[in-house]
Amino acid sequence: MAEPWATFGVDLHVEPTGPGLRRGLTDALREAVRSGRLAPGTRLPSSRALAADLGIARNTVADAYGDLVAEGWLTARQGSGTRVAGRTVVPPAGAVPHPREPTRPAYDLRPGSPDLSSFPRAEWLRAARRALTAAPSHALDYGDPRGRPELRTALAGYLSRARGVRTDPERIVVCGGFAHGLKLLGSVLRSRGARTVAVESYGLDVHWRILAASGLHITPLPFDRLGTDPGEPAGADAVLLTPAHQFPMGMPLHRDRRAAVVDWARRTGGLVLEDDYDGEFRYGRQPVGALQGLDPDRVVHLGTASKSLAPGLRLAWMVLPPGLAQEVAAAKGGVDTCGVLDQLTLAEFLTSGAYDRHVRAARLRYRRRRDALVAAAAARAPEVRVTGIAAGLHVLLRLPPGTEQSVVQAAHWRGLALHGLTRYTHPSARATPLDALVVGYGTPPDHAWSGALDALCAVLPG
Repeated sequence: MAEPWATFGVDLHVEPTGPGLRRGLTDALREAVRSGRLAPGTRLPSSRALAADLGIARNTVADAYGDLVAEGWLTARQGSGTRVAGRTVVPPAGAVPHPREPTRPAYDLRPGSPDLSSFPRAEWLRAARRALTAAPSHALDYGDPRGRPELRTALAGYLSRARGVRTDPERIVVCGGFAHGLKLLGSVLRSRGARTVAVESYGLDVHWRILAASGLHITPLPFDRLGTDPGEPAGADAVLLTPAHQFPMGMPLHRDRRAAVVDWARRTGGLVLEDDYDGEFRYGRQPVGALQGLDPDRVVHLGTASKSLAPGLRLAWMVLPPGLAQEVAAAKGGVDTCGVLDQLTLAEFLTSGAYDRHVRAARLRYRRRRDALVAAAAARAPEVRVTGIAAGLHVLLRLPPGTEQSVVQAAHWRGLALHGLTRYTHPSARATPLDALVVGYGTPPDHAWSGALDALCAVLPG
C-alpha cells in the first residue's frame, strides 16, 4: 500500500550527473534555477518525495537542498517547504528573450469582438457544474467527430426556434471556431472537385485566404446600392455570403437576391455557405431568418459563439446537407477536436434559457452604445454619414472622399485602434472606391465607452 505522503507535492524533472549523487543533484538543481527553468517562487518536492522519485536516499536530497539554501539559490521555511529564491537570474549567453506582449491600444474600436468584461461568468460556472454533474463518464472519451450529442441537440432546437434553421442533430457538426469550420468545408469542397468560390467584394481577408489555402480560386461578387449581388456567379461551385448582416457594409441580403442565389444552387448543384454574422443582434428591424431555411440541401449554415459569448471559447457549428455532414466529420480526423466540457456547458446554457437571457441583455446594452455613437457622430461630425445600424456590433462611417487614410492615421496617434473600409475590400473587387471607417462598438467595456466615443469623434472630419 502506498504511503500517504506519496500523493502530496509536485513533480520535478532533474537528472543528477557527476562523480557523486549529492554533488550531481546539487549541480543539476543549481543549473535548473540559474537557467530559469525553475522560476523564483517555485515550490520544490519534499526531500522524501524527490528521493522516492529518484530512487536515492532521503538524506542525499536533504543535503543537496541544504547546500543550495546556504548558497542562496533556495529558501526553506517551516510550513512553507523549499522554494526557489527570489533572486535575479542572469540568462545564459545566447538565450532567446521572451517576446513582449504587444502594447494594447487605449481604446479598441476594431470590429469582430464583443465586450469580454460582460461574459456571464457566474451563469456559465453554474451551467458547467450542472453539465459536469449530469454527464456520463464516457462523455469524457474522444467521442463523435460531429461533437457532443447534447450540444448538437440543443443547437438544433435553438437554431430552429431563433433563426428559422431546418435541421436535426445528425446534420450538425461542432467545430473550433468559424475559421476551423471554413477550413474543413474548403478541404471537402476541393476533394469533391470544386474549383471556384465566389465571395463578397467586402469581407474578411482571413476567410478568403483559408479557402485559397484549400486550393480553391476566389472571385469577388458585384456590389451595388442594394448590396451584394450573387446573381449568377459564373463558374463558381460555391458562394460565401453574410446574408443576415453583410460584413462590413451592414445591410441584409436583398430578399429577391436571397431567392435568386438559392435557385442558382438548385439549378447548378452549387452550395451556398451562409455565415450567420451578427444574426442574433438586431435593433431597428425584424430579425432576418437564416437563408438555410429556404433550402437545407443547398445551403450550409455556419454560426459561432464568438460574438454572443466570447471568441476564446472556440465553439462554432455547421448545419450541413446530409451527405456533406459525414464528409466534414471525416475531415476532422475521426475524433471530436473541440473541448468536451465547454460543449456540455454550452448545451446546458442553451437548454436552461441562460443563453437567451444573456443575448437579450447584450442586445439592449449594444443598442445603447450604437445610439450614442450615431448621436455623437451627427452632433460633432456632420460631414460623416452613419450606415449599417440596424443590426450587428459595428457601423460604417462614410467619410468625405480622400480622408480615410488620414483619419486612420490620426486615430493611431491617439491610441485608438480603428480600421478603414480599404482593409476589408477584395483586391479584385470592381466596386466604386469608398472612404469609410468600420467602427466596432462591442469591444470596449461599459466604463470605457464614453472615452472611446470621445476619442473617435476627435479624429472625424469636421
